[in-house]
Amino acid sequence: MTNLVEFLTVKIERRFLESMEKKQWRVSMVLVVVSIFFVALNMRPAVTGIGPLFNVLLESLHISNTKMSFLTSIPVFCMGLFAPFAVPLQRKLGTKTAITLLIMTLALANGLRFLKESYVLLVVTSFAAGFAIALIGPILNAYIKKKFPNRFTTVVGIYSFGIGTGATLSAALTVTFYNHFHESWTMALGSWAILAIIALCIWLLAIQNQELPETGALTENAARNPWKNARAWTILIYFGIQTSLFFSIMSWLVPIVQAKGFSLGAASSMLTFMSIVQMIGNILVPILMDKWFSRIGWLFSLGFLGLIGFVLLWLGSGTLLWIAVFIIGIVLSGLFPIGLLLPLDEARNDEEANSWSSMVLSGGFMISSIIPILIGYCYDVTGNHTFTYMIFIILMTGIIATTIMLKKK
Repeated sequence: MTNLVEFLTVKIERRFLESMEKKQWRVSMVLVVVSIFFVALNMRPAVTGIGPLFNVLLESLHISNTKMSFLTSIPVFCMGLFAPFAVPLQRKLGTKTAITLLIMTLALANGLRFLKESYVLLVVTSFAAGFAIALIGPILNAYIKKKFPNRFTTVVGIYSFGIGTGATLSAALTVTFYNHFHESWTMALGSWAILAIIALCIWLLAIQNQELPETGALTENAARNPWKNARAWTILIYFGIQTSLFFSIMSWLVPIVQAKGFSLGAASSMLTFMSIVQMIGNILVPILMDKWFSRIGWLFSLGFLGLIGFVLLWLGSGTLLWIAVFIIGIVLSGLFPIGLLLPLDEARNDEEANSWSSMVLSGGFMISSIIPILIGYCYDVTGNHTFTYMIFIILMTGIIATTIMLKKK
């Protein structure tokens, strides 16, 4: 009887300890996911925070629209240029150190904007921010895949939602900061350093006792070279077009609406509204895509819906403008996740998943850095946004054209 009691006591103690360890694991994993979300919040404000203050910066710095466009194009180009260096950096420093240093770089890039009203300083900090964002993305994706193999899609969804939320916050709050700090755009842009510091603290707290799985060397196996594959190039062009649409509309929506007679506050509210629609869409569209799986069907629907939205933006006024912005927000929210999924759909193995995704993201981001500059140049030459609207419509037509090419499998 005594032996039985001792046996049951040991069993109960063991179960209790296992339960506590499991609960502790769950708490620590939740904290890691929260830290990933906060890191993701910082992936856009350094870039999208420029758009709401476009005309303010233009007048303050006495520069052309083309030069202003470089403040969006430089970090986007860096996202493509430096993305291939993410894995080597991760292998050399480890995930913990690499992400820590890159968040610090983002905090520094935003914080330096406090110092003075300088176009050169904005260019330098935009480059630094683009460099950090370019490397954080692939490193976090690899970390999520290794750390959460059974909940990869869920955590990536949270990560994507964090990126969208960061873009929405920058659209909503940058002008608010500008007004609060007595129309100081240096304070408005520099304030985003605080968000990066918060993310850094949460990241360090979350992963201090974590064993971070590192990405090992890729195994050599038979895989198609995406750079020699016409279909991979089609997906790259698609990704470049949809990314061009996002960064161009984030940069130019406020000055476009102001040119239609809206105040800075009203134009900023419209950008915020579009960002909120897009943020919600980033959650809903992937859920709906699980029910209606056809990527081609989604792309055709979003392509023609986008044409309607940009035509309304061009010709509409008043309520029609709000409808146009609502439609564009929905379209952008669907085009991005499809762009991430297309190379994975085509991949036949892990090697191809890595190489095709790397090619599509790297080349696509570099392509998308051209369009904001082109819009700025056209506006400098013509003095109106006619070419801006035409460029948007051509890009949406490009989405439809690449969809037709992808349909021909």
